Order: sequence, then C-alpha cells, then structure tokens
Amino acid sequence: MMKIILVSILGLTLFSQGHSYTLDTCEGRCGSLPDPGKTCQCNTSCERFGDCCSDYESHCKGPTSQLSCKGRCGEKYNSQNKCHCNTKCGDHNNCCSDYSSLCGGGGEGGSDITDAEIQALSETLYALDSNKPSAAELIIDPQALVPDSQTNSQNDLSPRPLFQFLDEASLFSKPSYAALLALLDNYNRNTGTTEDFTPEQLAEQETFLRETMSNTELGRELYAFLFTKGRYGSEKEFLHDLKMMWFGLYSRYAGKMDSSGFEHIFAGEIKGGKISGFHNWLQFYLQEKQGLLDYYSHSFNGPWTSYPDVLGMQFMWDGYFKQVGSALIGSSPEFDFALYSLCYITRPGKQCKLSLGGKPLLIQTYTWDKSSYENGKKYIGSAFPSTP
Repeated sequence: MMKIILVSILGLTLFSQGHSYTLDTCEGRCGSLPDPGKTCQCNTSCERFGDCCSDYESHCKGPTSQLSCKGRCGEKYNSQNKCHCNTKCGDHNNCCSDYSSLCGGGGEGGSDITDAEIQALSETLYALDSNKPSAAELIIDPQALVPDSQTNSQNDLSPRPLFQFLDEASLFSKPSYAALLALLDNYNRNTGTTEDFTPEQLAEQETFLRETMSNTELGRELYAFLFTKGRYGSEKEFLHDLKMMWFGLYSRYAGKMDSSGFEHIFAGEIKGGKISGFHNWLQFYLQEKQGLLDYYSHSFNGPWTSYPDVLGMQFMWDGYFKQVGSALIGSSPEFDFALYSLCYITRPGKQCKLSLGGKPLLIQTYTWDKSSYENGKKYIGSAFPSTP
C-alpha cells in the first residue's frame, strides 16, 4: 500500500508519496533538500557530512550535470560550461534548457521564491537565534515616543540612555559578537575618505562570515534554503558572494572607494552633514556607552514583547542628527546579517515581507546601482526594518 509521509524541512511542510525512503541513488535528486528518510544525500552538504550517495560525483558533478541549472542559478560565467545559468545567458542565447523553470526566468528579485517561503524561513531563523540576549542580559529604556511629524525636531526628550544594561561578559564572549566588534572600528565614517584595510582587518571580514554563517545553525539554515532554490551551488560560492555584496567597496562621494553595505548598515556613515545608514543596535550601544551618542526619542516600537524587537530612533551622533534610525534590538549579529542577506538576495531593492513570532516585519533593501561586481551583480546599498 502507498503511504503518505509528512516531512518538515526549513519550516515548510512537504508531502512525499512512495513505498519507503530507501533510495540510494542521486538520479533526479541532485541539489535536493537533506532528507533523513533517505539512506544517502545528493547536495553539497553531503560532502561536508560524508553521507553522499555512491553516484553523487557522476550524477551531480560529472559532465552531464553541466547541462542543467540545478544548483547553479546565478553562477558566474565559466567558458568551460556547456550552458549557463546567470542573468546574462538570455542575452547570449546560451542558457541551459531548465534555466527558466529553475532560476525564475533570470530576472533579479526572487521570482522563484515566494513571500510565503521567505516568511516561513524567517520564522525558522527567528527560532534558531540562540545567541540573542535574554531579558536579563539586555535592558532598554525607550522613554519618549513621538509622532512622525516630530521626528526632525531635534529635541532631546529622553534624559536617560536607551541602553540601561547589557551583560557584556556573557554576550561579547560569543564568537559572532566578538567578530562583529572587531569589525566596527575598521571604518572611517566620513564619505569621501578612501577605506584602506590592513591584512588583519581583511581577515576579520572572513572571520565574521565564518562565525555568523558557517558556524551557526542559523547561518547554515539560510545557506541550505538558498542552495535548494538554486541561488548557490556550494557554501564556498555563498560565502564569497556575501563577502562581495557586503564588504566590496564602492564610492558614495567624490569617486573615493569610501563605502560598503556593511559599513553603511552596521557601522554608520556621515554624508552631507547627516548620519547615513547606522542600523545596528550593538553599534548604537557602543557609541552611547562612549558618550558619543545621545538618544532623543523613538517614533515606532515593534509589537514584540521579547527580543529581538524593532525601534525607530531619533538620536545625535557626535554632533550629527539621525531623524529615524530603525534597527532590530536584541538580536544576534548572525540574525541581523542573515535577515538582511535573505531579503537582499531574494528581494533586492524592494520591501521584503518577514514573519517573526507570528508578527509581520518589513525589511526595505536598496541596491547600489552606480557600480557592480562579477558580471553585473549589485552591492548592497542599504537594508533596514520598515515600520512594523
């Protein structure tokens, strides 16, 4: 008798029909989700865990695999490939036959990934954020709430700091927090000043990617999802693309290589006498602790009663004013990085609809359109929470 088995993967519910999950071949399964019901696996993760099927190499990495876009969507051009799976292949009439079905027709914007899938994944990432602070480790005091019409008044309506307590001993010893802290002091906040990194600082970028994405269950879950959607063919490709889109330098002023998505969002910048970016709560905490930042008020507060929450804040940073600086509050570095990356990869330059604990959250992303990397890919311009 045929039986129906319910399998939960990445927060999504899938139904499979069959006599049993005892397939030991990769025929028709290359790049499929890891399935504990099968005796072996057929995706790049199996190479790491040593549970690949015996024909994984021949079916999924051999010559015939080059005729399909399975696990290759968005890959950079390689003249040795018999067909191609990037946004330029249509222009050159050399797409693989399954490019449209597997890669969403080639247009950027995540047409092959639905809002429902993104929301399901965001709930999974929310549940996996084990490094976020507890209510005892982080205490904030939001104080004054102002209407949108008063966000530019520059009145300090909150006499006390926003951050009342943070258990640095507990949190800053975590590898992903330590990796973020090491990066935040590597930047000159003034646009128009070329960023120049030492070998040690470049190594800190690699460490941040490793500690947030490779070494956390949350980061591995994000990669697994994007892999199954054909956005990346390997973890190496995934990490390389993150490094380029987040840390690749571009010019915001006077032709100087003075900015990146990471600097803009996590560290904050000064451009034209105003604060630009600055959407990370740990940077806010550090600057406030050093006496460089004065919290004035907030214009919106998320519906969450535990961390992470969302605030839209008004503040003065060393003489420069921010009218509305929205940020996730009380999230781990890997959670911020994963959510913004998910939204930028799947909804570049658009609003991204997420769900955290059953409550909706919009993330707005922007592409940097004045320069690009690797055959036209766009750097991150900005990403931040919109009003919940």
